[in-house]
Amino acid sequence: MARILIIDDERLIRHALRDILEYEQHEVAEAEDGTAGLKAALEGKFDAIFCDVKMPGKDGIEVVEALSMKGVETPVIIMTGHGSVELAVQALKGGAYDFIEKPLDLNRVLVALRNATDREALRKETVVLRQRQGKKGGVDMIGQSAALEAIRGVIAKVAPTDARVLITGANGTGKEVVARKIHAMSGRKAAPFVEVNCAAIPAELIESELFGHEKGAFTSAVKQRKGRFEQAQGGTLFLDEIGDMALPAQAKMLRALQERVIQRVGGDKNIKVDVRVLAATNKNLAEEIAEGRFREDLFHRLNVIPIHVPSLAERSEDVPLLVGYFLGGVADELGVPAPDFTKDALKALSKAPWTGNIRELRNVVERLVILCGDKVDAADVKRHVSTS
Repeated sequence: MARILIIDDERLIRHALRDILEYEQHEVAEAEDGTAGLKAALEGKFDAIFCDVKMPGKDGIEVVEALSMKGVETPVIIMTGHGSVELAVQALKGGAYDFIEKPLDLNRVLVALRNATDREALRKETVVLRQRQGKKGGVDMIGQSAALEAIRGVIAKVAPTDARVLITGANGTGKEVVARKIHAMSGRKAAPFVEVNCAAIPAELIESELFGHEKGAFTSAVKQRKGRFEQAQGGTLFLDEIGDMALPAQAKMLRALQERVIQRVGGDKNIKVDVRVLAATNKNLAEEIAEGRFREDLFHRLNVIPIHVPSLAERSEDVPLLVGYFLGGVADELGVPAPDFTKDALKALSKAPWTGNIRELRNVVERLVILCGDKVDAADVKRHVSTS
């Protein structure tokens, strides 16, 4: 059952639509003009809104634009009379989800509503997933160490630009978090953030993964496929573990960065791409270049702004804050109360070597929550955590 708002100055239309929706077991509220409808939409929580275009006071386009300006993401279905389709198109450009023409058709109403509520359910699910992701790392950079503050300063300067960034650091230090933070603070934040782990893709498949392929390009290419560059159009492409990319793919990557065009595997058509590229590696690329495993020209294309993420041992003063950050999320996931960590426990954790960095710390927090009950002290840390 969905909660629906009807905004229309014609009482008969409102009642007819209400009868249809209530028959389908939906909860319905009404507003007799745009001003009242906007107020109701801002004050109430609705899964979908049906809104007429032509009304006294605020018309439907003004309502849609006002909701968009206020950040209300409830899908709005515009209702328009015959000959007013151009107004409906204008409303769609202003942020409406769909439009239907009067006189209302029962099937068209129900299809539009189903599509709108499915979209709203997906949006809410996405919000929940992003919140969960935030608890596991997300785009939050937790800590107050001088090293982390320096990184925040660089991000603040580089994020609004389209400059390429090369993020270096050991595994588990949070290189992806830095990349996501740059994207979240950029003008591309509403567009996709697409990640490619270059180390996880076989050398013979990396080009297809990045640039896509045409049908018949190779034995298993049964249909055309867009690559990660095209999927990230208008947004950010994050190339994790770039140091593991095969040399043939490096050559194509260089062309894509220089000319902002790609070619799918098996194709000869140039495809323009508007993508910001961020890269990360745990390798010493100077050594990789000397050994002939990484192109020096590609390195200089990527290394416009270098950011080095220190190991957790190098910013051990951030450990207590990270423990507190992970603790709530871990306890929620496990469905148990969050235990209290004593000062001695946090001090002991701060002295650990953390060879697995932040990733290892989160695993340790989860281990201690499961094994130690409602309190974690230094003895628990010594018992369950390697501190040497």
